[in-house]
Amino acid sequence: MIVRPCDINISKTLDLVEQMILLADQGDADREDAGCGIMYGILRDSAYRLKKIAEKERESHIQKGWWCDGE
Repeated sequence: MIVRPCDINISKTLDLVEQMILLADQGDADREDAGCGIMYGILRDSAYRLKKIAEKERESHIQKGWWCDGE
């Protein structure tokens, strides 16, 4: 099965949100003021929102028989 560009982009989005979550966690641990805490909170919240949407799209593609993860 051919890997579709849209599936590659969904996978990249899922990888990116994991990086966003890790950065938010590390940034929160290292922060020295409340402003940074707000920024990392927004980053984490955004990552989880994007993750939910990307996972829903991946599931939709799986249900349609489009999804190919390259294996």
